[in-house]
Amino acid sequence: MTNERHQVVVVGAGVSGLTSAISLAEAGWPVRVWAAAPPQQTTSRVAGAVWAPPRPSGRAVQTQAWTEHSLRVFRELAEDPTTGVLMAPALAAGDLSGADAMSSASALIPDLRRADPAELPDGVATGYRATMPMIDMPHYLDYLTQRLAAAGCEIEIHPVRALAEAADAAPIVVNCTGLAAGALVGDDAVRPLFGQHVVVTNPGLRQLFLEINSDPEWICYFPHPQRVVCGGVSIPDRWDTTAEPEITERILQGCRRIEPRLADAEVIETITGLRPDRPSVRVEAEPLGRALCVHNYGHSSNGVTLSWGCARDVVRLVSAR
Repeated sequence: MTNERHQVVVVGAGVSGLTSAISLAEAGWPVRVWAAAPPQQTTSRVAGAVWAPPRPSGRAVQTQAWTEHSLRVFRELAEDPTTGVLMAPALAAGDLSGADAMSSASALIPDLRRADPAELPDGVATGYRATMPMIDMPHYLDYLTQRLAAAGCEIEIHPVRALAEAADAAPIVVNCTGLAAGALVGDDAVRPLFGQHVVVTNPGLRQLFLEINSDPEWICYFPHPQRVVCGGVSIPDRWDTTAEPEITERILQGCRRIEPRLADAEVIETITGLRPDRPSVRVEAEPLGRALCVHNYGHSSNGVTLSWGCARDVVRLVSAR
């Protein structure tokens, strides 16, 4: 796999593009990454982020396999403090047995148990304790970039208007363009989900909190060493990324109600992004002229959770060419 015939261009440098490129390069494929923006300017940077089983949707069997494989990788990465991945204590508020968000895959969650009433914040009737991978995204994206470079691949700032441009440069193209994939491949099923987080200083928190519901707003916070990422909100079909002060205030009020120590935390910044929503994740191959295109997009809010599992399938599809 060392001649020009097997060159691969991965388009996109968010978490899906980086993990796909790393998996291919470490499997021996000569890889180039073309991106409209560097990793720290992608939507992936503003994720919380925590590995958590996605709510059921299309491709349920594959989604569970992707989720499970990613968990194994994140548990390994958490053993290295330079990765930005930590196996963190977690409290999930809500009833897993009745919530479609996590019930079908709850068996995957490490150390899952029902919380004792004394462990629950005021106003929370039911909850679960667990240990879950929590990912400090700015740190993690730097780690992935360095790992990619160690595998012999650099990121090229090279926006594309059509995937055919990449096909002119290599016979294998991997499409990890997230929300931009909708326009690039004419996929009307790809839609934006607006998200907003408030980042504050960490007053000494270690345990993450996640409210389980199907509402467009929920309470969550993810404490990283130097900051806490507070959320959350999901607004469909909104392209405007302007932060809303009213949402910021609701996020802070909710998180401070659950964890009073956040009342004294200083707001560092408010960050927003557009999640690439789709009824089901698209990981599949199709012809692109005389080239092969392997698609890996449509992860909605589960890009981190599914990343390593989807990347493993990308390698499989490329290798089957």
